Amino acid sequence: MKKLLLPLLLWMVALAGCGSAPKGIEAVDNFKLDRYLGTWYEIARIDNWFERGSDHVSATYTLRDDGKVQVLNKGYYPEKKKWKTAEGKAKFAGDPNVGALKVSFFGPFYGPYTVFALDHENYSWAMVTASSRDYFWILARTPQMDDALYQKLLEEAKAQGFDTSRVMKTPQ
Repeated sequence: MKKLLLPLLLWMVALAGCGSAPKGIEAVDNFKLDRYLGTWYEIARIDNWFERGSDHVSATYTLRDDGKVQVLNKGYYPEKKKWKTAEGKAKFAGDPNVGALKVSFFGPFYGPYTVFALDHENYSWAMVTASSRDYFWILARTPQMDDALYQKLLEEAKAQGFDTSRVMKTPQ
């Protein structure tokens, strides 16, 4: 039991500092949840421990009866020849017209999910971060993205302080 308690306490302390977006990153205004719902494909990311080794990654957002958002993340792990899913829930961090949400995959613990760039006209792409600039995703409604748009989004991410040399395209 003691072996489990220390890691759990350290993890809870670490989460306590993860309540908002990185300094200087602003969530988009005029955010429309109903337009954001549905499936998004991961075009690129800064690799992280919970997705390492995955490709064909997608996230599907649906509205729950309680007004929160059901989150279903899915990815394929070619080394294991296996699909994995993670189910969670999300809610707005404040004003529902701002793309700042909180997401939880682990019980009552929530972390930030900040949409900081978005195709407001068509909701065809988005850029998202979490608690630090070590977390970064480019998402799109289709599994592929025009290279000129991809390069433009990388430039914008770099201007926002993300280390784009660490960004990897996600095989779809």
